[in-house]
Amino acid sequence: MSSSSSVGVFLGSSHGTNRAFAHATIELGTALATRKIGLVYGGGAVGLMGLLADTVLDGGGTVTGVIPANLFSKEVAHRGNTELIETDGMHERKALMYERSDAFVGLPGGMGTLDELAEIATWRQIGLHDKPVGLLNVDGYFDALIAWFDRATTDGMIRNAHRALIHVETSADALIESLLGT
Repeated sequence: MSSSSSVGVFLGSSHGTNRAFAHATIELGTALATRKIGLVYGGGAVGLMGLLADTVLDGGGTVTGVIPANLFSKEVAHRGNTELIETDGMHERKALMYERSDAFVGLPGGMGTLDELAEIATWRQIGLHDKPVGLLNVDGYFDALIAWFDRATTDGMIRNAHRALIHVETSADALIESLLGT
């Protein structure tokens, strides 16, 4: 990928209770900044979102935050980002993150993370894009989801070719290599 590549990351607006989540978030942010790969994310200054943005910025990288107006107005927007885009809602946010990203990564998060990851994976499955999608499986966080993917594949609900679209790694460096070859 060129130096103008960017990765859309879906992750929590909370830190969670497992310190491994913060460690992996810092690992990913450092890997992106070192490789000069831009970050596109949900625009928050809190939780793992804020930690990721700060890590990329501290490493000299570029960060594009995309945040819906209702969250922006609640003072959770990261105003130190390279670029901060306010949208009218979640659908516009996801569409803009898709447009600005060359690949996508899921880190630990909650319902919003699952929603964003599922939508971008579905778009890939039905051919709306051919951008790689991956999970950084931190301390087994996504084990149950991965097991569900595998079960749905075994039961004929997900085709083998579509299951193969979700890259899973346990280290940021391995995931970036798997997604972008860098």
